[in-house]
Amino acid sequence: ECLHKDQALDANLSSLIKRNNELESLMGKLIQTCQHVEVNASRQEGRLMEECDLLIDIIQQRRQIIGSKIKEGKVVRLRKLAQQIANCKQCIDRSSALITQADVTLKETDHARFLQTAKGITERVSMATASSQVLIPEINLTDTFDTFVLDFTREKKLLENLDYLTAPSAPCIREELCTASYDTITVHWTSDDEFSVVSYELQYCIFTGQSNIISLCNSVDSWMIVPNIKQNHYTVHGLQSGTKYIFIVKAINQAGSRSSEPGTLKTNSQPFKLDAKSAHRKLKVSHDNLTVERDETSSKKSHGQDRFSSQSSYGVTANVYIDSGRHYWEALIGGSTWYAVGIAYKSAPKHEWIGKNSASWVLCRCNNSWVARHNSKEMAIEPSPHLRRVGVLLDYDAGSLAFYDAVGSQHLHTFHVSFVQPVCPVFNVWNKCLTVLTGLPIPDHLEGVEPLD
Repeated sequence: ECLHKDQALDANLSSLIKRNNELESLMGKLIQTCQHVEVNASRQEGRLMEECDLLIDIIQQRRQIIGSKIKEGKVVRLRKLAQQIANCKQCIDRSSALITQADVTLKETDHARFLQTAKGITERVSMATASSQVLIPEINLTDTFDTFVLDFTREKKLLENLDYLTAPSAPCIREELCTASYDTITVHWTSDDEFSVVSYELQYCIFTGQSNIISLCNSVDSWMIVPNIKQNHYTVHGLQSGTKYIFIVKAINQAGSRSSEPGTLKTNSQPFKLDAKSAHRKLKVSHDNLTVERDETSSKKSHGQDRFSSQSSYGVTANVYIDSGRHYWEALIGGSTWYAVGIAYKSAPKHEWIGKNSASWVLCRCNNSWVARHNSKEMAIEPSPHLRRVGVLLDYDAGSLAFYDAVGSQHLHTFHVSFVQPVCPVFNVWNKCLTVLTGLPIPDHLEGVEPLD
């Protein structure tokens, strides 16, 4: 019993010592943080004095410059006005002298002398009246230097709004607004204080699992970086199809930056349509090249497995060849009970795209039996009898081709293949029709899942 108590005491003591060490470490960090606050606050106070002194210097310089302009404007205007006043005085003096002479002549009582001087005076008065010397000189009485104003209202408001700048708040990626194609993703985000943001920086990398987010966030080398974005959205080009990516948006200004929470977005699969030129002559392809239908008007009905074994494939290929990446598409079964869906090499013999050779891999339905076939080898599968949509997931680089019940999310079969050529989606239909659904994102429940055989 004593031994048990000693062990309990020893364990508790070890726990207390560990806790005490953790507290001491925390206290050390707090003291270090206090020191950083002191240093940074002192640095900011010094910076504040420097910035205010610069503002004061600018104001004083502007006061001198504007004051000099006012003095220069006053001197120019007064000089012009003084010249105009002098011109007016000169005209007044000349006309006054002429008026005096004319007045003396009019008072002359001697008729002969009056006639002698009146003619000359009359001519001089007529000439003076018409002359610019006595006309009112051209002057500007409105330029009194009152059409200028010193309005610093805007600058006063700016000065009143002076404050220290903080890093902008973290933006938020709006995944519901983001869009994608097979090789692009357009990322949208919002910011609570976007007016203080100078620019945004978008970082992204391929998502390989939940556990890698933290390690990726701490590893700058793993990220692709798009700097100096001025809007709150950006389209990234050249991405891999059918691939999930992590995105982080950083809001930046002079004070620093803050980053958003990571957002995960994915590209869609490669879109394609049916190549009508490749279709068997007894198949009809719709105008939109998305539906293929068996033309049964001129064919004789046959029964049983003979349709798959002895007859040639009634097939059509897609209009793309795939040599990399991950891709997902679906075949919508339009009432058909005899069909095959899968892929084939480009070199596969035409109309033998039903798994009869080593260059094609398909999932087939023949009446009430389903098989996965490659190189004439069959693997029986048991989907829901009401299978209406077949999902096909091709991971070319990883070498897998998986089939699913796209409605019930049931895994049907997986081929593991080391692909050596580009492959093409193929579709075969012996009755009714099939419709292809392409350009889809890989469903979430298939992300990161390794399909079983």
